[in-house]
Formats: sequence, structure tokens, C-alpha cells
Amino acid sequence: MTRRFPTRAAWAGLLLATAAGLSQAQAGAQPPGAEPFYLVPTVEGLLLCDEAAKNLKIFPIEAAYAYCGKRKLDGSAALARLLDTLEPGGPKGTVQVGYTQTLKLLSLYKRGPKGWELDMAQVDTLLRPVTKVARPVVLYLAADHFDTIGPLAKELRKDRRNLMLLADGTPAESNYFGYPILPYTLQTGADIPVNRYRFAALQAIARRIAELPPEARKRIVAITLLGELHHMFPNFESGMGAYEDIRVTDYSAASVAGFRQWLRQRYGSIETFRARTGLAYAGFDAVPAPSKNIRKEALASFGEHYDAFADGTLPFSGWLWDPQQRIAALDLYIDGKRHGPVPRGFNRLDVYRADESVLDPNVGYRIDFDFSGLAPGRHRAQIVAESAGARYELAQAEFVVVPRDQAAASDKAAPAVTGLQNAQVLPGVKSWLDLPRSLQDVYFNPLARDWNQYRAVQVRAFMQAFYDVAVQAGLPADKLYSHQIVPQVNSSWNPQLLAVGDTLAADTPWKPGFNLYGGATDSAWVRGFVAERHWRGYGVPEFHPQQWKRPGTALKALRSHQQAGARFVSPYYFSPVPQRFRPPGIHGVSRMEVRPDNPLDGSAQFYDAIRALAQE
Repeated sequence: MTRRFPTRAAWAGLLLATAAGLSQAQAGAQPPGAEPFYLVPTVEGLLLCDEAAKNLKIFPIEAAYAYCGKRKLDGSAALARLLDTLEPGGPKGTVQVGYTQTLKLLSLYKRGPKGWELDMAQVDTLLRPVTKVARPVVLYLAADHFDTIGPLAKELRKDRRNLMLLADGTPAESNYFGYPILPYTLQTGADIPVNRYRFAALQAIARRIAELPPEARKRIVAITLLGELHHMFPNFESGMGAYEDIRVTDYSAASVAGFRQWLRQRYGSIETFRARTGLAYAGFDAVPAPSKNIRKEALASFGEHYDAFADGTLPFSGWLWDPQQRIAALDLYIDGKRHGPVPRGFNRLDVYRADESVLDPNVGYRIDFDFSGLAPGRHRAQIVAESAGARYELAQAEFVVVPRDQAAASDKAAPAVTGLQNAQVLPGVKSWLDLPRSLQDVYFNPLARDWNQYRAVQVRAFMQAFYDVAVQAGLPADKLYSHQIVPQVNSSWNPQLLAVGDTLAADTPWKPGFNLYGGATDSAWVRGFVAERHWRGYGVPEFHPQQWKRPGTALKALRSHQQAGARFVSPYYFSPVPQRFRPPGIHGVSRMEVRPDNPLDGSAQFYDAIRALAQE
């Protein structure tokens, strides 16, 4: 997830990744004239000047920021010193060190005599290091659900037009490890207050960037947009893997009206809709946005049913640790018949943390099975492992397909592949099936499938609108990147909650930027994900391996992205902020502070890897 900064920092979890390691000689080789590989760490506290940092009478950090701002001072000197420790002598060669500067658009507003206005003095302060520090820079123009600090956000939350809503009409507000979350709307209308402020700030910053000296503008290697844009849900802090009793957005009146219009375009006529879905509604205006769990709520019609499986997919996922690589393949069998291979190598940092013997977090496996064509009744799924020409059962689960009318389904036992030993008889093999639970009941509602597809369309539509404003404002299209989440890389997560798939397609006008944490920073799955889309020159706006059990892991991950053709990677995160300004204790974010004396989450190893690659 997108990380937050200074004393407000909030643990955003693990995410995504890319590429396996190569030798130092391979990784360092680049064609003559090729674009450098940029290491541009996120650095917090760039509003903090040396004068305030050294003055022990100034406290807390907000007072220090005010002191610096009043005197038009900033943290450029501290930033330059930090980057010089990573790459002494300035940026040069095939690997160059710079930094990522964050500008939270809504947080830049202040109340003036005529209402809300941009604090251009703060904008200028945030852009000043681009002029003063002769290093490559990525500008992160953030405006997602984490852009909630400041007086404007307090006003925006009062107007429902600005927010995505749950089915009960309440906004999906939350806290993320103490950091406030606001579910800003995905509606694209420029007349919606939150959009008016987001777009106006984007335009004003674009003008300021255009006014920078030419040599400063050349230092900007990329501009990432928005942050992790997606739908919202309750328990945002720890609910990414929720499958029971899920609640999603957006059920605002504007969103539901948009859904009905999307259905009109998709089906053409209500008659075609009825024929394809089997749902008898008088017209599109009568079609509901699915939101009710048939197990617990009375439905006016079956089209109202919604849960994690209502769109016709049932995930079979778990983890497998096979240190001796005895298992060559995994396959899914349904009712004794082979369905297909089961992808594996997904990030499971939770397993890596919990079991000391697991040395690699890329132990997840998962396949999303389309059950929509199965007959009602009991069915059996088996994950079958192949090893040295023999087959073993890794896991099995029965599930029940229930008809729309909830009539009793056949209780006849489903066929199975028999005579298999448990795969855990193989030396060193450990495994566990997380989903589904035994005898999971599933109900296919074709309207739920439409609803999920429409929600993904909404995410892409807003990213497109924001990108269009950026281009029209004069920001260089060849430097505009997404700053997106890829939930599929974590096999225990529920991608339906976020609905971001369309923003990760191969045909987006913006350049691909996606965040990688844990095992995802160096995974075969991510390499395949990138290769399928033919992505070159991609960016990784947030990056931390979070591993400590195998020396060299962080350096191997960085080199793999260099070889894969990434333009930049942004290690998360560095901080020159003195300890006296920081909150006490250790939390999810502070574990990831990259510095030589922080052993948590392998951060010290990551620090050494960055320096080693930059100085080769």
C-alpha cells in the first residue's frame, strides 16, 4: 500500500514485485547511450531545515516546519548529505541515485479570504530541492484516500458527493495504523468539490514545474500520479484478505446510476440482458447494484445477492514450502478431472514471518476457479503435486454449488482422484490450504460479475481523467506513471475488494508504475506479469524486500529490475528527521526505515544493497 510520511507515517503493508537475480557482470551491462537506472528513495521530512533540526528549543515537528517555512528554508542540505552517502560524488554512470519528493495535493490547501486556496509558498518549498539538489528526482503527486491531513479534508468528508459509499449509505472511512483514510469518490466530474480541488492543484503544480530552470526540469525523471487508486472496504488496515461478509464500494446514487448506464451499453436492450442473465427486471432502472448476502439478508430478487464468490469464481489458495524443490508442478482437479495448472510463487510475507524455516516469502499458490457452469450439488477440488513422476495430494476441499432458489442440492459425494499420498511425506515439504473453507456454499449471480467489472471500469476511468488533466496542464506525457497496487501478487488477498485490474492493462496511456514489497520485489510471477504486458521502462514507486534470512536478497532484487528494463525504483524509505521529532516505539513503517543500524525487516541489508549497486 502507499506509505505515509513524517510522524503520521502508517504501515501500508506488503505488495508486489519483480525479477530474479543475475550476476553482477550481467546486471551492470547496458547498451551505450541507454537511460540510467535510477535509485530514487522516498525521503521524508524534506520541509525540515537544518536550522530547526539543530535547535533543541523547537518542538514538535510541526513547529519546526513552521519555523523553516516562515524563513523560506527547507531540507535540501540534509537531503544532499544523505544521497552523497549512497553515491558519493554525485549522479553518474549506469546507476544513479536521486530521491522521490511527495506532494499531497489536497493537503496543500489553506483557507483564505475568498475560500480555499493553494498554499503556493508550500508548493514552492516542496519543489525547491529540485533546483538546489543536483540529483535525479521522481515527483509523486498524491491525491488518493491517504491525502487526508489538513483542514480541507475535514470539510470534504462532510459532503457525500466527495465520497464512495457502502451499501448502507455510509462512507468507508477507516484508519490505517493510526492514519486517517477517506474514500474519495471515483466519479470523474470536475464539478465535484474534491475533484475540483485535486484538478486545480495538479494544474497549478504543472505550471510551477514549467517555470523551473531548464536544468532543474531535466532532473525530473518521472512523475507518479494519484497513489494507489482503488475501491474501498471496512477494516482497511488488515482486511485485504477478507472473504467472509465482505462489503465494498461504491453504492452512491451517482455510482449506481452509472452502473445502470453501463449495463445499457453492455447489453443493448433489457431483453438481451434478461436472456443472458436469467434475471427478469422490467427495465435497467429497476436493476439493483448487488449488495446483499443471501445467507443473512432477505432478497427482493436474486440479482441483489453479493459476496466474495457471487461473480462465479472460487479461489483455491494456500502456501507451499519446498526447500529441496522436489515438486515440479501443481494441478487443480475438480471432481476427479484435471482442470489445469495451479500458479505459484506468490508473495506470502506472513508465512515468512511466522515460520523461521521458511527462507523465501514467495511460497503462495492460487487459482481462481470459474464454477459458474457447474451443476448444483457437492463438488471436490484437489491440488495435486507432481514429483519425480509420481503424484501426491497437496490439499483438497469440498464445496457446494447452490441453485438460485436455494433448493436442496444433491448431497451425493463427488468423484475424486484416489490413491494419492499426502505431499507432506516428501522431505522438507510444508503446506497449507487457506481457501476455501470446507463445504463452502457458493451462489453464482451474473449481475455480481457485471458489478465487479463495472467497479474496475470506475477505477480506470478516474485514473484516465486525472492523467488527462495532467497532460492538458502541460506535464510531459512520457514521464507520467501510475503509482498502483497489484493485489494479485499476494495470493491471500481478495482482489475484488480493490478492483484495480483495468488500470494494469497493457493499453494504458500512462507508463506503468506499481509498488512492490516483500517477496514480490523479486518474483517469477511478477516477471511474467511484466513480460505479458511487454512493459519496458516501468517504474516501482515503492520498494522494500522486507527480508533478512538470506544475505544478498535485496541486491539481487534491485539488479533484477535493472536488467528487466525498469527506469526507476524508489526504495522505501529514508529519513533525516532527528529522533526527538519521531513517535516512540516501533511500528510497521519504522521497521522499514532504510539505514545501516536498523536490522528490522532487513532494512540494514537493503541499505548496503543500495550503496553497493550505486557505487559499482
